[in-house]
Amino acid sequence: MLDFNNTKIAFSSKSDGELRNAQILFQTIAHPWLVKCAKSASNFALKIHFPISWAVKPTLYRQFVGGETLQECIPVINHLKEYNVKSTLDFSAESEQTPEGIQATFEETLRSIDFAKGNENLAYTVFKPSTITTDELLAKASEKREPLSEEEKAEYEEFKKRFFALCQRAYDNDVRILVDAEDYCFQDAIDDLTDEAMRLYNKKRAIVFATLQMYRHDRMPYLERIHRDATEKGYIAGVKFVRGAYMEAERERAAQYGYPDPICPDKAATDANYDAAVQYTIEHIDRFEMFMGTHNEESNYKLARLMDEKGLQHNDPRIYFAQLLGMSDNISFNLAAAGYNVTKYVPYASVRDVLPYLIRRAEENTSVAGQTGRELTMIRTEILRRKRE
Repeated sequence: MLDFNNTKIAFSSKSDGELRNAQILFQTIAHPWLVKCAKSASNFALKIHFPISWAVKPTLYRQFVGGETLQECIPVINHLKEYNVKSTLDFSAESEQTPEGIQATFEETLRSIDFAKGNENLAYTVFKPSTITTDELLAKASEKREPLSEEEKAEYEEFKKRFFALCQRAYDNDVRILVDAEDYCFQDAIDDLTDEAMRLYNKKRAIVFATLQMYRHDRMPYLERIHRDATEKGYIAGVKFVRGAYMEAERERAAQYGYPDPICPDKAATDANYDAAVQYTIEHIDRFEMFMGTHNEESNYKLARLMDEKGLQHNDPRIYFAQLLGMSDNISFNLAAAGYNVTKYVPYASVRDVLPYLIRRAEENTSVAGQTGRELTMIRTEILRRKRE
């Protein structure tokens, strides 16, 4: 019986010391004012090049990041695999969008794809399209508010070459690759490229995966369109579902440029949209492979029930449950113990480069209703359970 309240399984991978450290961390980020202060201090430290590794590495970094390099992630990958949890390595450096920074990110992503080749402990690779071009170009190409200049057209062709080079390398290595979702103003261009890549590389199995942010009310029609296209053109659609990450910015931009708000009206509508997409995919699983990324316990329970109702094996290779490293271990490890396919998103990068990602994780735990409280309750329950043994 699947039970996300089983703390013995949830924290089986953690020592007593690691549990206490996690408790202190989540107690700290439960206070929004502390997270806000930490964000301001971190941004200032980055600006003046003040060394901050001594403060970040034993706390946020240790909880949410696999290491600075691919090689440094190996102990984390191997440790997770002991509990039937695979890894998805995510190069999370947020470099400046200079030609040098873009090229460095592109080359590191290629290395991550090569690193995953033949490694059964790695479930997927991933890249964020906006890290291999500039925001300005991607928005202009996607929104089509005005034609691209000749120079911009050439730059966009270079972006497309990098995009398809990553997908080609994944195909050559037989490694699945997730194309991360972006802001609404970038997404149309990314959807077009991802659709084209799926048609090219997903003939026998899903190699390229589109990411659908289900807080957008237009994503169900897009999912249905992908299904029709896959059926007509004879490929397997790869889909990754998340709820979404840019709500406030999306609504501000919609108001600024006078187009309809692309976001569902409230959380209940987002949850319904998310669950509808998962159910639709399971009902048409012969044309899909699915990566379900969520920390929402009810959504994870629902997918597990849908698989049973459909008569699908827990370890059906077409279906993966996913959570971020350092979060919702009660979901990940209980699912894995029950035989489901589970992967953890494992970010890696230097402390300085990954700091914006870490601050977002702290903000997410502060802002998501009940997230930090749930983590703390689970940790405290397990600490007490161990003391009674």
